[in-house]
Amino acid sequence: VVNRYPPSWGSIAQAFWLLPFGYFSCLRVSMDETYDVIVLGTGLKECILSGLLSVGGKKVLHMDRNSYYGGESASLTPLSDVYKKFGLGNEAPETMGRDRDWNVDLIPKLLMANGMLVKLLIHTGVTRYLEFKSVEGSYVYQDGKIFKVPATEQEALASSLMGMFEKRRFRKFLIFVNEFDENTPDTHQGIDYRKATMQDVYNKFGLDQNTADFTGHALALWTDDKYKEQNCLETIQRIKLYSESLARYGKSPYLYPLYGLGELPQGFARLSAIYGGTYMLDKPGCNIQFDEEGKVTGVESCGEVAKCSAVVCDPSYAGDKVKKVGQVVRCICILTHPVPNTKDSLSSQLIIPQNQVGRKSDIYVCCVSYAHKVAGNKNFLAICSTTVETQDPASELKPALDLLGPIEQKFLSVSDLYEPIDDGTNSKLFVSTSYDATTHFGTTCLDILDIYKRFYGEEFDFSTVEGQIQKESEDP
Repeated sequence: VVNRYPPSWGSIAQAFWLLPFGYFSCLRVSMDETYDVIVLGTGLKECILSGLLSVGGKKVLHMDRNSYYGGESASLTPLSDVYKKFGLGNEAPETMGRDRDWNVDLIPKLLMANGMLVKLLIHTGVTRYLEFKSVEGSYVYQDGKIFKVPATEQEALASSLMGMFEKRRFRKFLIFVNEFDENTPDTHQGIDYRKATMQDVYNKFGLDQNTADFTGHALALWTDDKYKEQNCLETIQRIKLYSESLARYGKSPYLYPLYGLGELPQGFARLSAIYGGTYMLDKPGCNIQFDEEGKVTGVESCGEVAKCSAVVCDPSYAGDKVKKVGQVVRCICILTHPVPNTKDSLSSQLIIPQNQVGRKSDIYVCCVSYAHKVAGNKNFLAICSTTVETQDPASELKPALDLLGPIEQKFLSVSDLYEPIDDGTNSKLFVSTSYDATTHFGTTCLDILDIYKRFYGEEFDFSTVEGQIQKESEDP
């Protein structure tokens, strides 16, 4: 129940030491009980919410149809399992090295070093289960070439992304952003941030379209250009977050866990278990029950019903309570080399802004390697993704695939995107959205915070969780 494939003996010993004995017998626990919340699915969003709810004193039952953690966002090992999943045979070629040296994330996403997810990991103590390594480079595509994303005043002046005069304008823009303080009018440079759009700010500093492209999509990490006509404050805050994260480690603002993202949901699952959460994996059915008024009453599996007053789940458990809103195409590529033109980086993110390739949505490339213990035999994993816009999803990734150089093997998938039909405040069914095409956790964290707010009726307060954990650790 704890791990389907523990990545190291050290983490095995750590897990056994930290988990309560009841955790290992959870499959024998009767469902004939009443819980505050039942969480369905062990994807990252569900495991984070399960951990937070348990820390907050809720009695939580966490169930999954699968016998392993992660759900749609699982990390697969050995490599032969990836070949089987994509219908490419039962065994990986011997040239790929040892089968169990691979931990392939189906939906890879990078963590912003100073972002909300890292803060959650620190405040909840989940970092004790995980090891991270910084991502070596953050890049953007422009006019057919790959460039490092300039995020500091020095990088702005040195970057070949812009001409001489544009560099100076962009440098002034970065100084404005980094010094900006809502409560200090002297830092606003005549901009009324309560009324100004982001396009107004770009115009104020005379930035051209190409500069706005990489600023909005590679620094602020917006997925489309709608932000330009929205209030400028959030974009300024996003760019500040990027700069602050970059300052922590220097090479890029991103982190990635050793052995892949599969360790993240397991870490939060252990947190939930420590605070009394009950886990049941490999539970078929998991059918949500409602009363005549449409409110959640429990979950049925194998003829047993666990009662509850609320359910949190991923879209695959919600039936007709979700609607399809689009599709994402992803291609996992095995390489024997770094992504070309990234200074031989062992890990990197590359964003292709929509306007650069005549699209409505960006294309993303996330590259990790043996350095993160996710690939064997000096190999690399480059995962390309984008939102589907045509009847030929595979061809939409061509601009990204063309940048990768020789590819040893491709694993292509198209996934439907779902979102809940309502906010769940009446039915008490709180459904997460599907994972989008982005290669960072920005939108994932926003969804987690939104579900938390709908469940409790108030914003998440980091200090509350931190204080609760500190109190528990001090109790005899």
